[in-house]
Amino acid sequence: MPRQFRNSFVRVGLAALLSSNVLAADDVPLQVRAYLDVGYVGSNRDPSDDNWQGKSSAATLNQLELNEAMFNLSREANVGSRWGFEFGLQAGDDSKRLVTSSPPAANEPIGNADDWRHLYRANVSYLFGTDGKVRLTTGLINSYIGYESYLSIDNPNYTRAYLSDTVPYFLFGGELRWDVSDSVDLGFYLVNGYNYLTDPNDIPSLGFSAGFSLSDNTKFIQNLYYGSDQDNTDLEYWRFFSNSIVEWQRGPWRLAASLDYGTEKQADQPGQPRFQWTTGAVWLVWAANERLSFAVRPEFHLDDDGLVTGGQQRLLGLTGTAKYQVLRGSQRLVGTLEARHDRSSGDAGFADEPDDVLRTTQTLVVLGINWEFAG
Repeated sequence: MPRQFRNSFVRVGLAALLSSNVLAADDVPLQVRAYLDVGYVGSNRDPSDDNWQGKSSAATLNQLELNEAMFNLSREANVGSRWGFEFGLQAGDDSKRLVTSSPPAANEPIGNADDWRHLYRANVSYLFGTDGKVRLTTGLINSYIGYESYLSIDNPNYTRAYLSDTVPYFLFGGELRWDVSDSVDLGFYLVNGYNYLTDPNDIPSLGFSAGFSLSDNTKFIQNLYYGSDQDNTDLEYWRFFSNSIVEWQRGPWRLAASLDYGTEKQADQPGQPRFQWTTGAVWLVWAANERLSFAVRPEFHLDDDGLVTGGQQRLLGLTGTAKYQVLRGSQRLVGTLEARHDRSSGDAGFADEPDDVLRTTQTLVVLGINWEFAG
């Protein structure tokens, strides 16, 4: 985010957070959430850096890793107490990978990115209107884009799909949310850019979200992003991105699909070509009972220009997951066993010894433990 733009949102958020309006809402209890994610991603390959390239979550191979440790405080705004807030801190391997220097050069991280990545949330919100259906939130917010969460405990699978790791998990800026009716809600966004820990220019980006409840079992969400993420801020070089989600749920079954498309003309490339990428995934989930669930996720990622994965490639993946959870009061413990197979075609792939030769396939066996306290 442009530093002045980012700091203005942070100053507004801190000022409101420290005011009695936010902290003195005795009738609205504080909500506390603590979270730990420890996992082992075993691979049939052995890259010299132990990394799964092109991934920003659960990406350390063949060793036990603390992927995420998080603590968050929040207070929900309501019509009786219109101010709300969130403040959270995080650490772990996943948060390290939020700091990226992947191409293009405009995505080089800001100088203090390693400090900013420890923030999980830092925002304040305010409800407008007598019915409280319009909410304004400013600061570090959760991204509105994508089906999967940054926290694997909230997802059908343990490892995220490629489409989740190539969209923002966090955004700096402002969100205006409007619950139009019981079946329609809209979101409007003014944010720093696609990657919140970079500073390519001084122009904020625009976002839009629309959610529709098509029936008691089916919902559809359309998310759009349009903004300048290069040094050259002319409109012809702005990035356009679309994320479409449909979800159906009945009884123990859930079926969801997400399709993404992005395009951006490259100002600094010879001939100024227009790069584009397309990615999609389908989730089929069966909850056998309140403790045991199974999920299958086929996915594809077409990055022929190498803009978002760092290599010109087409990726296919298939993931199968079994999760078992134990609930005790405000705590939840989830154990995961997962198998995953990926294939890459193009000039990228999966590094393996000796000499980090690129392989076209990889096979993974994943063990994960998630613990959560929410109260």
